[in-house]
Amino acid sequence: MDTSLFLAKFWGWYLLIFFFVLSFNPRRIQQIFEDLKDQKFLILAAFAAIIIGLLIILFHNVWELNWKFIITMLGWTSLFIGLGLFVFPEPTTRKLSVLNLKLVQTIYVLLFLLGIFLLNMGYQLVLL
Repeated sequence: MDTSLFLAKFWGWYLLIFFFVLSFNPRRIQQIFEDLKDQKFLILAAFAAIIIGLLIILFHNVWELNWKFIITMLGWTSLFIGLGLFVFPEPTTRKLSVLNLKLVQTIYVLLFLLGIFLLNMGYQLVLL
C-alpha cells in the first residue's frame, strides 16, 4: 500500500475518532489542559508527539502542493508541538491554556472535516 494512502486513512480515522470522543464528552478537552500541568503526562505527551512527528516525516516528507502535503504538515506540526512541550514546557502550556473551550471545539470541527477529506483521499470514495 502506498504510504500516502495509509497515512491518509490513519489520520482520517484518528481525527474522526478523536472528534467523536470529544463531542460526546467535552469535559475531556478541559481535562487534557489540566493534565498538561502534570510533568509526567507532559513528558509522555511530548514523547508521543515527537515520535509520531518523526515517523511521519521520515516516511512521508512530501512537499507537493496536493493533499499529500497535508499529511507532511501534520507530521511537522506534531514534531514541533512535541519539541515545544519537551524543551519549553511552561511557555508552551501557557500558550495552550489561552485557548478557550469554544475555540478548541471550532478547531476540532475543522479537524473533523480534514479527517473526512483524508478518508476520502485514502479510500477514493468521491473523486475530487
